Amino acid sequence: MRGGGLYAVGYALTFVFLEIRTVVSEIAEAESIGQFFSEQLIEFVFRFFGESLANMIQAFIWPVEIVTLSPPWGAIGLGVMFMFFDKFLREPVEQFLLGDNGESAAGERDVPNQN
Repeated sequence: MRGGGLYAVGYALTFVFLEIRTVVSEIAEAESIGQFFSEQLIEFVFRFFGESLANMIQAFIWPVEIVTLSPPWGAIGLGVMFMFFDKFLREPVEQFLLGDNGESAAGERDVPNQN
């Protein structure tokens, strides 16, 4: 009902991984933390936004990376991942993300029995 599922989780994890890798590599390229903050801050910000856009696009196509990893095993693995996620992980992920907001997994409002 809410969409997303494994694709959304994969996108979020891929995007966070790529962003962390970008920040770490930018800091590692600086000669010192002081130099990083003083001389490269503006350059870093513009480069970071550019790389963030590239990371966002790469994160959107994460299933393609899995499928092309080792054909045909990548496609088979992706199919298994989608089935495994739907069977075992969808409910815990929804509980983690949505908490106790009064909605059931089907997207319907839980109403107490008034009988």
